[in-house]
Amino acid sequence: MNASSAASRNSTIVLSRISLWAVIRAYFAIVSRLLPDLARRHAERLFTAPPRYAGRRRQSLDARRETVVSGKHSLAVWQAGPLVAPAVLLVHGWGGRGTQLGAFVDPLVTRGFSVVAFDAPGHGVAEPGLVTIPEMTAALRAVADTQRPLAGLIAHSAGAAVAARALYEGLRAASVVLVAPAAELATPAAAFARGLGFSLGVSERMRERIEERVGKPFSAFDVTTLGPALGMPLQVAHDWSDSEVPWQDGRLVTRSWAGPAELLTTDGLGHRRILRDPGVVGAAVAFIAARTQSVPTAA
Repeated sequence: MNASSAASRNSTIVLSRISLWAVIRAYFAIVSRLLPDLARRHAERLFTAPPRYAGRRRQSLDARRETVVSGKHSLAVWQAGPLVAPAVLLVHGWGGRGTQLGAFVDPLVTRGFSVVAFDAPGHGVAEPGLVTIPEMTAALRAVADTQRPLAGLIAHSAGAAVAARALYEGLRAASVVLVAPAAELATPAAAFARGLGFSLGVSERMRERIEERVGKPFSAFDVTTLGPALGMPLQVAHDWSDSEVPWQDGRLVTRSWAGPAELLTTDGLGHRRILRDPGVVGAAVAFIAARTQSVPTAA
């Protein structure tokens, strides 16, 4: 296939995808008007079904694999470094997986830490299915319960909400690093529904129905709501050009935190490449290492 043919084929694929997307949006817009309850069920199902992670599929962790049970979920957990060392727990975001944060593993192990990563329910190697933030929070706490008191938590994107909620519920960690954190959940939920063509009314009913199911409002998982109750040291890393979670979210999270908090701003790394940047990784490792001495000794 010559270059001209390849370009033509790629253009056809792009146009086909755009056309399909337009049809999907039109369908949900029509259903929103004519059958709002059906539209709400569609929206709720789509919103709570994590997209399967598409990036760096061959990436793996050079670590021991174990299984931890959280409710009805069996979680794949990887642990690298000495078992008796202070542990750092890695938390991926919505639609991610534990290997996404693999760039942190070797530098942390080199500094003497044990590093633990896991795939949340519905993510990574877990069975596909509908998942809520409370289930991801419960999974994080189940994994953390297998470790000594944590030297640190490193969480990405919506994983920041999971980590903050777990800390609010009593999880102990000497330091926290949040990378590209989402400050709150209502805005991205509304943007998700709007992007698919659902009406504002359907979007609001979707949120209300999910809140009824989990027994808590979305705001109960907003990092800016939880931050004023959290006193451990915090480092936030956020890219100025992040197109998925605005840099302003990182600033809001930093300002809302009760404990000492600092904001590291990058530019040109976006929402995911920031997880592999040596400068960001090095800053996070140094931040956690400087606070390791405050980790209480396990009984």
